Amino acid sequence: MRLGRIASPDGVAFVAVEGDEGSETVREIAEHPFGSPTFTGRSWPLADVRVLAPILASKVICIGKNYAAHAAEMGGEAPENPVIFLKPNTSIIGPEVPIVRPPSSDRVDYEGELAVVIGRPCKDVKAAAAKDVILGYTVANDVTARDQQKADGQWTRGKGYDTFCPLGPWIVTDLDPTDLEITTELDGEVKQRSRTSLLLHSVGDIIEWVSRVMTLLPGDVILTGTPEGIGPMVAGQRVSVSVQGIGTLSNPVVDKP
Repeated sequence: MRLGRIASPDGVAFVAVEGDEGSETVREIAEHPFGSPTFTGRSWPLADVRVLAPILASKVICIGKNYAAHAAEMGGEAPENPVIFLKPNTSIIGPEVPIVRPPSSDRVDYEGELAVVIGRPCKDVKAAAAKDVILGYTVANDVTARDQQKADGQWTRGKGYDTFCPLGPWIVTDLDPTDLEITTELDGEVKQRSRTSLLLHSVGDIIEWVSRVMTLLPGDVILTGTPEGIGPMVAGQRVSVSVQGIGTLSNPVVDKP
C-alpha cells in the first residue's frame, strides 16, 4: 500500500494512493493511517490534489556516515556504531515545496536518503523484530548547511533549518529495504547513485540502536544515511531524490529573501 497526505478542495487528509503511474487516484483515510486504515468513501484523481509530506513526525532521527564511501568523502573513518542526531519536525516539507537557503550559510548541500516511518509506539526493539514496528518507507533529503555543520562541531544548526527535511512523495508499506537503488539528481544530472545494501548499519540495527535511547512514536521518521556524492545546491536549481520501489521526491531551491 502507498500512504500519503494530500490537500484537496475539501481539506487535508491521509490517503491511499492507487493505480498506475500517470493515472493514480487517492482514497481518503478516516483519521490516521496506522493499524488497519478505514476509508471515508471519498476519492480524487491524484492530478487534482496537492501532495504533502506524507507524515508529520514528532521527531526526525538521522544516522550519520552510514555509507563507507560517504564517511571517506567527509574525511573520516566509518563509525563502529550508528551516529544519531535529530532534525526538528519544523524542518519537514513535502514535494515541490522550495528548500530555502538561509543567508547565514555559504554552502547548502543535498543528501538523498531512504527514510523509515514508525508505525506504533516502541522501545528497546530487537533488530529481528524491527519490521513489526515499521509502517513503511519514504524518500528523504537531509539538507545540510555544510559550512555550519563543520564550524559548530555538532550538527543541530546546520541540519535544523525550516525546509531542511523534504519527505515524500508517499509511504510504501510493503517494501524490502535491503537492496534498493537510491539516486540524487541536481537539475537532471545524477550526483549520487548507490544501493541500500551498502548501508553500514541495516534498518533493523538502526531501530534497535535508536530505540535503546528513546521511545519511538507512530509517525516518527528515521533517515538511514546518505551515500557518497554530496554537494551544494544554489537558488534556481532543482534537486530530485529517487528510491527504487517508492518514487521521486523533487524540490526547487530558493534563497531566503
